[in-house]
Amino acid sequence: MTAINSVADLTREGEIAVLTINSPPVNALSHAVREGIVGGVRQALADPGVAAIVLICEGKTFMAGADITEFGAPPRSPSLLDVEDTIENATKPVIAAMHGTALGGGFEVALSCHYRIALPTAKCGFPEVHLGLVPGAGGTQRLPRLVGPEQALQMMISGRHVDAAKLHAAGVIDELAKTTDLRTEAISFAKRVVQERRPLKKVRDQNDKVQAARGKTEIFAQARQENAKKYRGFIAPEYIVRCVEAAVNLPFEQGMQVERDLFGELMHSPQSLAQRHVFFAERQVWKIPDVPPDTPVQRVEKVGIVGAGTMGGGIAMNFANVGLPVTLVEMRQDALDRGLAVIRKNYESSAAKGRLTMDQVNERMALIRGTLDIGALADCDLVIEAVYEDMSVKQDVFRKLDDIVKSGAILATNTSALNVNEIATVTKRPEAVIGLHFFSPANVMRLLEVVRAAKTARPVIATAMQLAKKIGKVAVLVGVCPGFVGNRMLFARQAQANAMLMEGTMPWDIDKVLYDFGLPMGPFAMADLAGLDLGWRRETSKSATVREVLCEMDRRGQKTGAGYYDYDEQRRPRPSPVTEKIVHDFLARAGTTPRRIPDEEILERCLYPMINEGAKILEEKIALRSSDIDIVWIKGYGWPAYRGGPMYYADTIGLARIVEALRKYAPKLGPEFRISPLLERLATEGKGFGSLTAGDV
Repeated sequence: MTAINSVADLTREGEIAVLTINSPPVNALSHAVREGIVGGVRQALADPGVAAIVLICEGKTFMAGADITEFGAPPRSPSLLDVEDTIENATKPVIAAMHGTALGGGFEVALSCHYRIALPTAKCGFPEVHLGLVPGAGGTQRLPRLVGPEQALQMMISGRHVDAAKLHAAGVIDELAKTTDLRTEAISFAKRVVQERRPLKKVRDQNDKVQAARGKTEIFAQARQENAKKYRGFIAPEYIVRCVEAAVNLPFEQGMQVERDLFGELMHSPQSLAQRHVFFAERQVWKIPDVPPDTPVQRVEKVGIVGAGTMGGGIAMNFANVGLPVTLVEMRQDALDRGLAVIRKNYESSAAKGRLTMDQVNERMALIRGTLDIGALADCDLVIEAVYEDMSVKQDVFRKLDDIVKSGAILATNTSALNVNEIATVTKRPEAVIGLHFFSPANVMRLLEVVRAAKTARPVIATAMQLAKKIGKVAVLVGVCPGFVGNRMLFARQAQANAMLMEGTMPWDIDKVLYDFGLPMGPFAMADLAGLDLGWRRETSKSATVREVLCEMDRRGQKTGAGYYDYDEQRRPRPSPVTEKIVHDFLARAGTTPRRIPDEEILERCLYPMINEGAKILEEKIALRSSDIDIVWIKGYGWPAYRGGPMYYADTIGLARIVEALRKYAPKLGPEFRISPLLERLATEGKGFGSLTAGDV
């Protein structure tokens, strides 16, 4: 064995050279890896006893992409393109042996090899779109030559990983390994390549599929149309389309130049910088300074849920999806039957779309046991309360659970805003109480706010975070305050939206500004979707707000066909003259002259108070990091990733500008509004939220 450098070794198995990369944790294409590949291939080519070269990786995966930490640093030779040129122009066949994942640059390296063999469990893909980029080392030019432009566009725009079997069928992978011994299988395959005198296949020279698409502009028109709504506001998907157009219409080298130009443009774009911030922020949320990785965790093998409504049923699905049995408790049989029916309907809908088989539906339903007996929760390791959002109701549930559930179990509340400390006081084990705020629909939304109460034990926190990862959630640890992080900031935005309504600006005008900013919907459309009667009671309603009047008129939102908006049979909204009249009636009674608020003011008055509230959240140590707040809003509320989250966005526009605007709007922001001292201090110092470390103020 010859060590090429610290991460690459070259060995001989007869006439086959095996170049092994070992750069934990994911064999990212760092400078050392690139250098090791080039050096190893050149050494093997110089050895007259070598007839073919196998490129393989140690660890859990093939090369899982570029080393993102090198982005923005001065380029170091050899570049990824140099690596690919060395492989592709080798005078002996180079075979990529893939396991785990071959992603981004790793997949591009594999495509520059003459042949590819993979374990059936391997997956490949181009996730660059999630970083606001296009594949930048020939991926947009080589993949269409193997699978055709349609499938290449689908893979790259979605960023999805595709399994080896599908890629084998599509001609990307030449052979699937028949055993788990990839090294032996790859050497055997390489020997056959040599013995059969197979040609040095260069993907770049395979033009049949791109030539067949030449002149078919409808391929690209359809790709743009299909993705316009899903990727609204993102520029990387459009650049991917342009690159594949170049692959179809231009010679390879010219197409490569188009790809390089567009990649370079995106690399320095605000969108990619924001999306790369999100990439790192999502990995930071799991790091909790006082709950280190070696904190002991509790075994969770059985889960109980109190409440079979929309939230309880959705939460139950998360655990059944990963094979954990769930006991679902309701007070009435009709409510339990309805809840179980909704769960089955959701699963069957997934089956109808091909995401599950009916056998899988039945397996998951079998894991969810419905009962009216709360005593059935006695042996659960984790019990989640998901009942009506009322403190007395929740405390009553926790009193019962405290008497029933075994010692050592975790007791969690799904409250979206209530004080978890108060809930914990009714138990004899406050150290076992934690908040698990799932977002609706709970079986779909990826965000989970893990709410740390004053006495929550560290192992309970560690267990909750680990369990969140197991069920596919992005967990953000937050502290106790009204609304926690997400809803607390949402309340600040809603207050300003309602204030502008009372100045004469219509709901649809406010909503449009936020939609155009990139959010999935504005505050009034969101209220209609959730239901205007959430928390509203007819017996206490006093016609004091537009919302109360709408509820009194049985305009409860989408579910009743009318709320702030009017809705047709397909729930498509249109501005409502009823709402407009209600607003004008309020203004007339208050003696207020309606005014058309400029779009810029609407945006600033909605977003800047949110950012100010985020600063207070950091001051109060409710969130560990400003980037944690960004993840809450991206994963839970649809904040556009290409704007990086509200706190990152604040840094990009400058905190001094935000403070100046808040002072200007102060008379309209309400008597209780106060600018965060942290926000003012950072603005004065010319710093941003990104300058703070975890827990620092």
